[in-house]
Amino acid sequence: MIPVGEKFFMDTKYTRGKDLTPSRVIKIPEAYKEYTNVPTVFLPAPVVGGGESIWDVIRKRRSKRRYTGDIMTQKELSQLLWATQGITGRVSGFLLRSAPSAGALYPIETYLWIHRVEDLSMGIYHFNVKRFCLEMIRGGNYSTSLKEACLGQHMLSTCAVAFIWTAVIDRCRVKYGERAFRYIFMDVGHICQNLYLAATAMGLGCCAIGAFFDDEVNQILGLDGITESVIYIATVGKLT
Repeated sequence: MIPVGEKFFMDTKYTRGKDLTPSRVIKIPEAYKEYTNVPTVFLPAPVVGGGESIWDVIRKRRSKRRYTGDIMTQKELSQLLWATQGITGRVSGFLLRSAPSAGALYPIETYLWIHRVEDLSMGIYHFNVKRFCLEMIRGGNYSTSLKEACLGQHMLSTCAVAFIWTAVIDRCRVKYGERAFRYIFMDVGHICQNLYLAATAMGLGCCAIGAFFDDEVNQILGLDGITESVIYIATVGKLT
């Protein structure tokens, strides 16, 4: 039996003569996800320009797991969100963002576990890219449940915020078929690296998490795990 990972890699290869169109008709999902009738918080405008040299930031970038537990400001959170998925331009109807995406389809959604952020209640929030605001979808303390879902990784209990990235799979699959799964993981990698670099430039610690029980995290976010599912997580906090 061929291992599932190897089979996926072989089945999604591009080869000459292969039909590259999707094998089935897919209904095009909404390009932007929004939650209605939930508390909404508009964030301060990010600062664009200035700051430390990109070369120094790349050199200093490391995964940081130990945080002080101090509160992050909304301004700092705004800056991180803009760095990861902020809108930076408009071309032919496309709203381009700070991280690249295959076909400018942007299948990645950002959810946040807000733990210690200035004037924000603890809970699970969705980042509305188009309106640059946070939508609170679930209040409460999720440090223990997220830590357990992430195989006991302690950063979930001490971070100021955790970025939880999901993929709306058909946004990409409608154009690229099963090859979309490759692009989705590339997309989220670009986004996470932007978070690392932005956090480093701001003197904050960041650590990505790839090990988690998918269904448990999806349940916390209220997702079905099929049309949309968690694919990556990263914590950010004040450094010790």
